[in-house]
Amino acid sequence: MLGSHFKRVAILSIATLALGWALWARYDPSPVPPNLINQVDQVDYILIEKAARRLTASREGQQVLQYSIALGFAPLGDKSHEGDGKTPEGLFKINRRNPNSSFHLSLGIDYPRPKDIARAEAKGLDPGGDIFIHGQPNSLGNLLMLPGDWTAGCIAISNSEMAELWGLVDLGTVVEIRP
Repeated sequence: MLGSHFKRVAILSIATLALGWALWARYDPSPVPPNLINQVDQVDYILIEKAARRLTASREGQQVLQYSIALGFAPLGDKSHEGDGKTPEGLFKINRRNPNSSFHLSLGIDYPRPKDIARAEAKGLDPGGDIFIHGQPNSLGNLLMLPGDWTAGCIAISNSEMAELWGLVDLGTVVEIRP
């Protein structure tokens, strides 16, 4: 009698897990229709929301795509100097593209700006630089993603997301990074 009760509980548990997994696999949290990315050939604005760990790219005010991101290892606050692990905040532009990066593709932003340089120099510090939106380290291959905030100040997304974004971003694209 007790054995048949455990069998029913086990079967019910497995069925519940299978149903939950099936529903989760079909869930798409993105508010963007999946085919909108195929309806544009370029984005003109990228918004990075550090607190939400979110990158949103748009064209003429219309959201095209949205990805979860990883940031610098000490993400709170604005970048002030080399090695602080922070991602800079403010308005920037994409100023370089590197298809041969140590990470899967990379889009450089024009940090440091003159005010960042002046602020760091006033403290006797190097403002740092080489801030990119990029994929995962090439050494991981295409299957693995590092968890948490792991960059030195860059914005990281998955390799497949980076390939999509790469195809939509030209030099001069505006990037706003908010706290």
